[in-house]
Amino acid sequence: MSSASPLRALRGATTAAANTAEAIEAAVNELLDALTERNQLSGEQLLSVTFSVTADLDACFPAAIARRRPGWGAVALLDCQQMAVAGDLPRCIRLLAHAWLQQPPRHAYLRDAMRLRPDLAEPGA
Repeated sequence: MSSASPLRALRGATTAAANTAEAIEAAVNELLDALTERNQLSGEQLLSVTFSVTADLDACFPAAIARRRPGWGAVALLDCQQMAVAGDLPRCIRLLAHAWLQQPPRHAYLRDAMRLRPDLAEPGA
């Protein structure tokens, strides 16, 4: 990627409807679609994406879902478990991505995760 584009951090989160591979895949793809659309991102602009999930999600790895996206073969992907905190949002998938972007980043907080960062959630999202 061009050195003219600064490296920026993108944040996002969503919730899965259930602890199934299908529900997690749907939530991860919806979150990644929102981030790529809002930021006009291609896989070549992404350096890395770290996913964290709450302990109640163990049916599959979000990074394995992201790895199947076209153009994401060189993106460094990592999964980890979110720190357990009493009262945390259940079935939550969070991400931190690093991408080369000219414009300010537009984060994506979807589904029940909008309550985590209402200041960053976009209306109608």
